[in-house]
Amino acid sequence: MHKLFSSVTIAVIALSFTGLLNASEPDKSLVEKKLLYSTPVREGLTNLYWGDLHLHSQLSADAYILQTRLTKDQAFEFARGQTVQADNGMPARLRRPLDFLAVTDHAEYLGIYAQLEVNDPRLKEWKMGMEWQEMMQQGDMMGLALAFSDAIQTSEAEYLTPDSLRRSIWSEASAVADKYNEPGLFTAFVGYEWTSMITGDNLHRVVIYKDGAELAAQHTPFSAQHSNDPEDLWDALADYEKQTGGEVIAIAHNGNVSNGRMFSPNRENGLPLDESYARKRARWEPVYETTQIKGDGETHPFLSPTDEFADFETWDEGNITLDTPKQPHMLKYEYSRSALLEGLRHEANLGTNPFKFGLIGSTDSHTGMATTYEDNFFGKFAHDEPSVDRTEKRMADQLQKIWQLVSSGLTAAWSEENTRESIFRAIKRREVYATSGTRIKLRFFGGWEFTEADVLQADFASIGYQKGVPMGGDLTRGEKDAAPRFMVAASRDPDGANLDRVQIIKGWLNASGETEEKIFDVALSDGRSGNWFSGDIPAVGNTVDIENATYSNSIGAAELTAVWTDPEFDSEQRAFYYARVIQIPTPRWTTYDAKYFGAVIDPRAPKTIQDRAYSSPIWYTP
Repeated sequence: MHKLFSSVTIAVIALSFTGLLNASEPDKSLVEKKLLYSTPVREGLTNLYWGDLHLHSQLSADAYILQTRLTKDQAFEFARGQTVQADNGMPARLRRPLDFLAVTDHAEYLGIYAQLEVNDPRLKEWKMGMEWQEMMQQGDMMGLALAFSDAIQTSEAEYLTPDSLRRSIWSEASAVADKYNEPGLFTAFVGYEWTSMITGDNLHRVVIYKDGAELAAQHTPFSAQHSNDPEDLWDALADYEKQTGGEVIAIAHNGNVSNGRMFSPNRENGLPLDESYARKRARWEPVYETTQIKGDGETHPFLSPTDEFADFETWDEGNITLDTPKQPHMLKYEYSRSALLEGLRHEANLGTNPFKFGLIGSTDSHTGMATTYEDNFFGKFAHDEPSVDRTEKRMADQLQKIWQLVSSGLTAAWSEENTRESIFRAIKRREVYATSGTRIKLRFFGGWEFTEADVLQADFASIGYQKGVPMGGDLTRGEKDAAPRFMVAASRDPDGANLDRVQIIKGWLNASGETEEKIFDVALSDGRSGNWFSGDIPAVGNTVDIENATYSNSIGAAELTAVWTDPEFDSEQRAFYYARVIQIPTPRWTTYDAKYFGAVIDPRAPKTIQDRAYSSPIWYTP
């Protein structure tokens, strides 16, 4: 030991003297060794970043009408961890800042209402703008709301914001994102929302740019006043990329209030989906927002009757305006799982899967604050923010009761670094996943050669990339038609609840051309296993103290892992697989409200919740 230590010491001293004698000519071999040592051995690995790709500020007309005054600047500041004063007067700060954010205000009348309040001189050349300004000065917010709802879906010239004003406001709004974007520290995306709503049926998309304001501001946002048809939106995005050299995508959301339009087998022109439509949709919409404030969109108990977790924060009363009641036949074309199944069927007929999307979550909050934890939920609009009576109000004063709102959701991105370019690439390749607001860490890989020992290795993610594909990827036929193997690893939110279980959901197209689905419990906490006769899994239990709005991590597991092989695999059948991670029960935000304010909560409101994460699928194509 002493001899070895001495020789090392002498070598270091010798190198030190060499460095002093040859300061202008460093030892090349030493430099090469140092560079080699400093280079990551495992290339291609990704880091986990958390964000919200769908948030509104006072620049959105509906947010402004419903009392939101937080600016786009304040939205980014809040996401970065700074304290802001909510519109209800409360100081608010995130427990943990986000890594990325897109403020996606509505394209229709973007920023107009905020300009009305400050008597922006640019409005004087616009007759309707002056009429609205007079209504605002008189305090007639109801009149403004009605005027907005009448105007938002029309393309008549008198209703349109003058081009010069639109360009000016968009240039200012997109520049705000550049102001807060710091590569490596925080990613601020430029974005907006296209708000198509045909007869009250939701077809909304948020539009996310990879680019900064220099490129994004060259084209003003495409609005529902230009067209209600998503195909026209995609054409506008194609024009933007062609003319600027930039990159952009669209993200659909809330199919659950589309009354069957979101994933319909027919286009808006009434014709059935064709190959051109399928290619365009797959190109421009790589991910789908499957969970957010207006209900969870994974599946519905009517569609998945054997899924005990299907009825989760379900909104199924009608379309977004509640003008048309929901009919059972609509549900098939509204939820992400059934859409993924429909995608397999379309692919078999058209050669392209129009619904080959990854899964993300976002808030769609119109408060300027991306809050998703049950114990700090600030609602949809400013008048939904914490108060003793908020649960008895209605969203927008006329829609669903506030207690039906969901404290959801977040997008998790597996990206090489925290930059616009890297996270945008992760979204496009679908290496992202959704959570209902919690920060569950989830890895999901598919391949042919994973072993039980792989998931236990410290570098299991590296093994995942070497032997297979990550979430969002594709598998083709293995050797001798072998069944694919999936490696999944989940760990709880460090500040949150333990895990109940990990499941893999499989969807496939059978030999008759019909779609099927099945849920496999691949990892269970607390040593549980299925009943030998029925296969039923006992519940994890419930530690929630409703009166005190507390729970205990005395049940469940901090981590769950599995390597699973599909026991019913048919190499001739198209299929997809995604992982779903379920937490143990915790108090819902309504229960926290009851404790904090002494509020009386509607007895129909759930008191507990089992938050969850959904990975993007991995597809198998023969």
